[in-house]
Amino acid sequence: MSKGILGRKVGMTQVFDRESGRVTPVTVIEAGPCNVLQIKTVEKDGYSAIQLGFLDKKRPAKDRRSRPSQASRAERGHVANIKSKRQERLAKSGGQLAPKANCEPKKLIRELRCDASAFQVGQEIKADILSGATAVDVIGYTRGRGYSGVMKRHGFSGQRATHGVKKCHRHLGSTASHASWRGGGRTKKGKRLPGQYGNERVTMRNLKLVRIDVDSNLLLVQGAIPGPRGGFVVVRETNKKG
Repeated sequence: MSKGILGRKVGMTQVFDRESGRVTPVTVIEAGPCNVLQIKTVEKDGYSAIQLGFLDKKRPAKDRRSRPSQASRAERGHVANIKSKRQERLAKSGGQLAPKANCEPKKLIRELRCDASAFQVGQEIKADILSGATAVDVIGYTRGRGYSGVMKRHGFSGQRATHGVKKCHRHLGSTASHASWRGGGRTKKGKRLPGQYGNERVTMRNLKLVRIDVDSNLLLVQGAIPGPRGGFVVVRETNKKG
């Protein structure tokens, strides 16, 4: 179990160390503030975790008083107490209502496995939660590039531009072998083919945590992390030894 926080990628820069004379490339991450929306316990849910929410959903431009945010009723009821028939029936029967964070609905909601007894619903978590960590794991989604061919997706060289090659210069070529002892002409598993390129969940492990700016809620992590500028990420203390 490790501690962590939600955030989004700001961009890359570099940090210069005057003593050693080294330049370190770093990625700037806007980490938090996050609100604890729900607490999972072993007795009730079978595991211990906290549910964090990051970045409030935008309010509508018109009629702000009647519509608190651009969120569904279920999303608003998850973070605040709203009147409903189910809650009225539960209150009349003597049931206990789940605690609410009393905050705005969030754009990014993720669960982190940790010791939930140290947190409370509605608690605000900032970047200083990682003050004791030296390395972190960053989880994000790579930049989506759509449906791509084999030359862009896998780096194939393509067909020749001469000697009878007509209108198939960027094709992948043969996809199966005809020999019976190699599989009888079927396409093998794992064959590199055209398809969706990018938009995959990637975890960069054991990245050095160079600096923490508590006032601005910024983390400086050595190296690159997945996703475009503005993409959401999950930053947690690494459990990788060495």
